[in-house]
Order: sequence, then C-alpha cells, then structure tokens
Amino acid sequence: MAGLSSHDDADATNLWQRLDDLYAVRPPWEIGHPQPAFLDLARSGAIRGRVLDVGCGTGEHALMCAGLGLEVIGVDLATTALRAAEDKALRRGAEVRFLHYDARRLAALEERFDTVLDSGLFHMLDPDDRAAFTGGLRAVLRPGGRYFMLCFSDREPETGARGPHRLTREEITDAFADALRVDSVEPATIEITLDPAGIRAWRVAMTRV
Repeated sequence: MAGLSSHDDADATNLWQRLDDLYAVRPPWEIGHPQPAFLDLARSGAIRGRVLDVGCGTGEHALMCAGLGLEVIGVDLATTALRAAEDKALRRGAEVRFLHYDARRLAALEERFDTVLDSGLFHMLDPDDRAAFTGGLRAVLRPGGRYFMLCFSDREPETGARGPHRLTREEITDAFADALRVDSVEPATIEITLDPAGIRAWRVAMTRV
C-alpha cells in the first residue's frame, strides 16, 4: 500500500482484515441505495467537481456521483466491498475508479479533489488516527473544496458492543479545527436494514480554506 512503513503495513493489514470481516455477510448499512442525507446533497448541487468517496464500501455514493456526470474515485480497505462496488459499476455502466487504499494516508494519493464524501468512515477511526486523517483530507482538498460527513451522533444510545464512536459536536469541531472550517453540524439519520428508525447521526459540512 502506497506510502506506508513496515509498521504501518502491519497496522493497515489488521484494519483491512477487520473491515473485510464486516462484509462476510450483508452489513446493516448496505441498504442498496445512497443514504438520503447524501442524496439530498446531490440533488441540491452541493456535490461538484472531482469527487473522492472515502470508505466507499460497495460504492453507492460513488455511483451516485458518477450518475451526476462527475469524475469519482472510491477508496476502501475492504476487498470484498470493493469487488461488489466494481460489479455494481459494471452492471450500471458507470465509470468509477475503486482503489484498495487506507484513508488514513490520503496525502500519499497525490491527487486533488473538489468534494470528499464520508459516509460512516470517520466515526470508525480511533482518536489516535484522527489527526492523520484530517491532515490528509486537507492535503487532497483543493482550496474551497468541501467535505461532507455522515457519522453516528452522541444522541444514539450506546449498545455496550464495540462499534462506531458516538461523536459529539465538540469532538467533531475539535478534531477538524486545524484542517477545515466547519460550516454546519446538523442532525440526520443513517438508514440501516435492521431498524426502520435508523441511526441518529450528524451530517457535517466543512470547507478547505
């Protein structure tokens, strides 16, 4: 994997395996269409230019952007998810580049984007990994570029099982303080297959200034 030391390689391999295991069976966030919170952004024209989908999973948001006529790259560490994304793109006749890549190393991509989408990646990162991610995000976004994130909110009850971090507004603004300008943190819902009420979430919009 580009730009990783031997220590980082081992760390990435462990994360890759954990993420790949999540797709051994259909995960609850695999709803077969884009999350409504991101579909609304697409319909409003907020998603534009060259797009990066970080933690793209099986590609629904990348394919949504391709349907808008945008150039898109999707990155993920889950090989199983990427194969499913490529199959979807082939069936739908969509042109999307899907890369097996660690989103904590975005700067090493040496690419620039106008929009970055993140549906459910940031809330999976350990606090120690957040600075690397936010720094890489700043590196790949062009000035004026936008980052849109959908993540678990602290309004979602804890289950006791290890899973996504329930993030507060303050945690979000603190994590990105040195990288991007936080424009909005709005209540939203992440649709899942297990519960029609979905997951209480935040939809966050930021700008690279």
